[in-house]
Amino acid sequence: MRCSALFSRISCIRKNMKEIQKKKSVDLYSDGPQWMSNLPESLWGIPLSNLSLPGSHDAMTYCLDEESKVSVNESKLLQFMDKHMHRIVHPIILKWSVTQVLTVLEQLDAGIRYFDLRIAHKPDDSSMNLYFVHMLYTTVVVEAVLWDILRWLKNHPWEVVVLAFRNFDGLDEEHHCHLISCIKKIFAGRICPRNVVPTLRNLWSGNYQVIVSYDNISQVTQHYELWPAIPYWWGNKTTAAKLIQYLERRKQGGRPAGLFVSGINLTGDLGYIQAHLCDCFLAGSWTGWSTRSLPTL
Repeated sequence: MRCSALFSRISCIRKNMKEIQKKKSVDLYSDGPQWMSNLPESLWGIPLSNLSLPGSHDAMTYCLDEESKVSVNESKLLQFMDKHMHRIVHPIILKWSVTQVLTVLEQLDAGIRYFDLRIAHKPDDSSMNLYFVHMLYTTVVVEAVLWDILRWLKNHPWEVVVLAFRNFDGLDEEHHCHLISCIKKIFAGRICPRNVVPTLRNLWSGNYQVIVSYDNISQVTQHYELWPAIPYWWGNKTTAAKLIQYLERRKQGGRPAGLFVSGINLTGDLGYIQAHLCDCFLAGSWTGWSTRSLPTL
């Protein structure tokens, strides 16, 4: 049964390859759910690190829990303010923590192929449940989202995603083992080992659809399916002009050898947030404010 399914998949791929060999370009707006499938043959042998993959910063913040406590990794001052001035402070924290409004499936359909996933275990939770975090914890657990991604990948067998697991707030060795076990169980043979050169041709021929970046070197050395943390060029700037200047300076120094992230997300520090509270509420969220500040593409 397994061999028949594999033969059918290869036959389908070969047929589709012939159909798109002459394609010269991809329209991300119309080809979003299958834009990698529609890339011209001239790009199939190029490593993903030399292609531009649209990515999602703090990908899971569309489902932050309004009732969540502030993450224990945030400053003691912020935790104190949220505890003792909750009705005033908490809505502000929530608004400035949201960086995405599309669900993970909507992001996939829009063409996103790199996902910035900040993982956390709640300090008072005796279970092994893991959540996503950005100042606040999410309503959904990590495992449920990974199953959603798998179902999407099954329906888009030529698409490849990079899942960057980062931060690991409150995780101990047992939690890491649980998380990695979930990743392996859910994606199984679709995970690309780190000894494979990640070109589309290699990924398709190996039936790989997932590259797992894991920001914990001790875990990476124990599992050949995990890739080391992907370098992230984070500008930490409040304006598009300053962010572009930062990225240009980094570019002049040379790029990393493999996969890396060039973050075009704007960032407001505590002082900036305090000075622009009105903007925040007028925009409705952090995403509304930051979108207004981005240059027109």
